[in-house]
Amino acid sequence: MKSGIHPDYHPVVFQDASTGKSFLTRSTATSTRTIEWEDGNSYPLLIVDITADSHPFWTGTQRLVDTAGRVEKFNRRYGKRER
Repeated sequence: MKSGIHPDYHPVVFQDASTGKSFLTRSTATSTRTIEWEDGNSYPLLIVDITADSHPFWTGTQRLVDTAGRVEKFNRRYGKRER
């Protein structure tokens, strides 16, 4: 690999916002938050909305995720249709 052209690839903890489950993996993402992991080391913490622990495909449950009010934004832009 050429030096100086690749982003820093380091251990990071991702935490599911709805279930609280965390997992340690490697990523180029960074965060100012940190968490002490089971091995005693401190790692950057990234909180995400959906992981395999809460995704409807993997859990078999349906849940509505409406980020930034997509339905309301659509209705404001196009309005309700009259029949």
